[in-house]
Parts: sequence; C-alpha cells; structure tokens
Amino acid sequence: MAHPDNLSPSVIPPQGPIGISILGATGSIGQQALEVVAAHPGRFRVVALTAQSNCERLIAQALRYRPELVVIGDTGAYPALKAALAGTSIQVLAGAEGLEVAAAWPTADRVLTAVVGAAGLKPTVAAIAAGKTLCLANKETLVVAGAYIRRLAQRHGVTILPVDSEHSALFQALVGEAPASVHKLILTASGGPFRGYTRAQLAEVTVAAALKHPNWVMGAKITIDSASLLNKGLEVIEARWLFDVPAERIEVIIHPQSIVHSLVEFTDGSLKAQLGTPDMRLPIQYALAYPERLGNDFPRFRFSDHPSLTFEPADGSVFRALDLAFAALGAGGNRPCVFNAAGEVANAAFRAGRLPFLGMYHALEHALATVPQGPEDELEALVAADAETRALTEAFVARQPQPVS
Repeated sequence: MAHPDNLSPSVIPPQGPIGISILGATGSIGQQALEVVAAHPGRFRVVALTAQSNCERLIAQALRYRPELVVIGDTGAYPALKAALAGTSIQVLAGAEGLEVAAAWPTADRVLTAVVGAAGLKPTVAAIAAGKTLCLANKETLVVAGAYIRRLAQRHGVTILPVDSEHSALFQALVGEAPASVHKLILTASGGPFRGYTRAQLAEVTVAAALKHPNWVMGAKITIDSASLLNKGLEVIEARWLFDVPAERIEVIIHPQSIVHSLVEFTDGSLKAQLGTPDMRLPIQYALAYPERLGNDFPRFRFSDHPSLTFEPADGSVFRALDLAFAALGAGGNRPCVFNAAGEVANAAFRAGRLPFLGMYHALEHALATVPQGPEDELEALVAADAETRALTEAFVARQPQPVS
C-alpha cells in the first residue's frame, strides 16, 4: 500500500500549489503541519481545516489560512465558529458528517488525517473513497481496520503516505528497493520516561511523570501511550498493514536518543536507516511534498552533538502492551481492533486518575480475553467490536479500586 515503488498516479503533485485538507488541525500534528505550510509560501494551499472542540484555535487558523471549509466536531461550538467567520467566504460545518465532507473535499489533493484515535476511521474511508492521496498520522485507523483499509485503498488506486516518524523512516528506507528484498522492519522506540523500570516501579508512576516524554512534544494521549509502549504496539500493527509484512518480520528496539527513526533489514543482511532530529515537521513535510524533498530551516542533526547512539532490547514482559500488541496481531481477526479500543479507554482512565499505570495493561488483557473473536475486514463488524470493547473496558475500569493520588 505504501511501498514507494508501487505509487498510484494520484501521488504525483499537481502543477500548482498542493491543496491540503487537515483533519485535526488544532492538535500537535495539525499545528506542525501548518508550520510546514507557512514555511513554504505558494507550495501548499490549505483548503479545509477541522477540529473536535478547540473552536478558538480553529477560528485563528481559519482567519490566517483562509480555507474553503472549516469543520468543528463539537456541534455545540458551531454557532460561535459560524459567527466568527461570518463575512468570509469560508463554509462552516459541524459534527462527524462534516469531518467526512472535509476528507473528501473536491479541491484537496492530499488529506492529512491527524484525528486522535478510532474517530479517524470514517473520515479516512471517505478520503480513500474520494481518491485522495492520504497522509496518515492516525495510526489507529490501520490498527482497527487494516485489512479493510488496505483493500479499499487498492480498489481506489490510493497511496497512503505515512506521517508517523517511524513509518516515514521505513518508507524512506524502502525507496528504490524491491519488496521481495525486505527481510525485516525494525521500529525504534525511545523507551519513554520509564525506560529501565521494573513492574514494581511502574506500579507507582503518576500521570504527571508519564506526560514528561524525554524527546518528543506530543498530545496527552500519545504521550501516555508512548510511556506504556502501547503506542509502539499500535505502530507494529500499523507497519504490518502499511508495508504488507507479517508480525514475525517486525521487531522493536529501544533507542533512547530518538535519532535513528527506524531501519529496514534486507535479505542480504544489509540495513538502511533514516536519521534526523526528533522533529515531527520533518515526516509531515516529507508526506505533504512527496516525492519532492523541500528545503527548510529546521534544526539539523549533527554527529558532534550525539557522539553515542545506543540500542537495547524492548522488554515486553515489563511493558506488557508491546507483547499484547504482537499477540493481537498474531491472533488476527478483530483482535487489533479490540486492543486499540481497550487501550483508548484505559489511557483516558489513567489520565483521569481512575486507573493506575499497570491497570492499563490489565484492561487490555481483560478485553482481549473477553470480547469474542470476529472478522478482520468487515467494517460494520469492526465498528461493533470497537463499541463492545469500549463498553466492556469502561465497566472493567469502574470495578477497579481507585488509585492513590
């Protein structure tokens, strides 16, 4: 799907500015995407912007970039958004249906999906059905419905360009390489703020500590997922569907410096890696402009600043989410969907002080052991499994003793 030697014609940039629709414009990825746009006047044209609830920031973005469409997911914020943009030519919509309209907007050449969680699934489907080149920052879409999305993209001749730094690195390492020559994909992980911790130490960590990622500046959900290595589990599942590589040929290693973003090992034993500073604007820019590489004034990596790059095994027995992700992927069917839904509920519960850190792993284990197995490529069945898992996990959380603050 995302192999660079199997590109569809839709990935060829248009003659004029590239029309960009940004789903999740007020979040971390969306804001950095707009920084990339601002750094290249005339190269991109923002045609649609969406946000879930941050109306004030969305208004400011709309007035600066003058898209054709803005969408607010929270219907209660619609009147304020509509009033603020009165007198402009900007069309204003609200709700989940509006998000799908933005995903399929006629003048969008590329759609950047930076919506958080499984909520990105339906707009991603809408973008693919409309034949848009997809810049994917919403890994949960492929985790929930990877087989379905892969088949849909092939049917519509749509290329999916990864935005996650690790998957962008894999994509870049694959340029010019035959798919049959790939032996293994190696995803790197910083290890987060609790690298080297024991299970006993993890039992005592706080939300505040988990939100202090050592290298990356990200939203709260992904930062917590990174601290638990649940995010790396999601990335393993995403890589399986993006690059059509089975779970047994995907590996995770800890690389605390976050300079080597991922590697590909080939059948002859050679390795190719993509390196750079931990700056999400780099993979965002690569996806928005692909196949062109644009210059920029972002901070550059210098070996003199990093005389030692280190690597160590990932401990899935302590950071259980990683082993559970591999198990879910190996089991197939709706297991990855269940893994994601339980993870989203558990993450929110931990951030709200309703579940201890290790309780997130227990919630994952409970869901995977309880929700019935189902098909992997029937969208309605996956949506139903997602809803069932969320309800079951909410009930599981409610039964747990409240953690000590």
